[in-house]
Amino acid sequence: MSRVKLLMVLTENETLVGPRDLHGLVDVAVTAEAAGIDGVMLSEHVLLGPDSGAAGVMANPRDYAAPGNQSPSYAWPSSIVLLSAIAQATSTLRLVAGAIIAPLRHPLLLAKELGTLDLLSDGRLVVLPTVSWSKDEYAALGVPFAERGRILDEQLEVLAKAWGPYPVRHEGTYFPFDDVWLEPGAFRPEGPTLWFGGQGMHPPLVRRIARYGHGLNPFGSLTDDDLALLADGMRDAGRDMSELELVGGIRGTFHGRDDLADLDQALESLPRQLAQGYTTICFKPAMFIDDVREMDAFCRELVAKVDAIAARAGM
Repeated sequence: MSRVKLLMVLTENETLVGPRDLHGLVDVAVTAEAAGIDGVMLSEHVLLGPDSGAAGVMANPRDYAAPGNQSPSYAWPSSIVLLSAIAQATSTLRLVAGAIIAPLRHPLLLAKELGTLDLLSDGRLVVLPTVSWSKDEYAALGVPFAERGRILDEQLEVLAKAWGPYPVRHEGTYFPFDDVWLEPGAFRPEGPTLWFGGQGMHPPLVRRIARYGHGLNPFGSLTDDDLALLADGMRDAGRDMSELELVGGIRGTFHGRDDLADLDQALESLPRQLAQGYTTICFKPAMFIDDVREMDAFCRELVAKVDAIAARAGM
């Protein structure tokens, strides 16, 4: 039987750790590793503008940040820099750079940063390239929002080449370059593991996963039809769904602006996810506890409960 992996969402926990206390987030990662958590995930924004709160801020600050539900002053530290600190403080924890907004960077610069982090962590890095949703963020950085999907597609071509053998070159609309070397490269010849995600399943996402992906981490749940569409795309590319790590998650339910969610209630969604083939489950600790001193006990309780549910499911 294979054990279900647990992935802690480390950003968006300001009710537990202050938004400027990055040392505190490193400490949480160390605690998570010792308690049996498989990895930590950081999402990102380079900056936020007024459209970040276009739908009004989240009712309970313990909930997930989503498109249009957060203040422009919401804190998003650099995930690559913070994961570098976590890499040095841990030894087995997977480091998931979730929601790396690739079109906001030149792909060669992004490859250099990701390859260095992957090498520093001995291959523990997982990267989820995405296009994200904020027009204000793109405008401030001078990147055309309407072209972000096409930009990402070309960037993925560059990233696939960036790990060698060197020299590498690229002909394209956005990022053409002649022979270059990006030494020392990444930990493995194929570079960091790539996951993909987003809201729902659509043809460009299927195409990117089938060509480059080794994991699927959607924002929200997917239907059986979504998974069937992906399975068809994988088959057309000569691949099988068994090659993908399916990443699900548990989400707390809030009844007021300042209450905590019930862990057992959140875990009620787990058996169906396991039946769909999900083997890695995300969780956000701030949904369930309000005191960082409870982190170790909470993580150990979560590991035990998930192991028990998985055992009942025959995993």
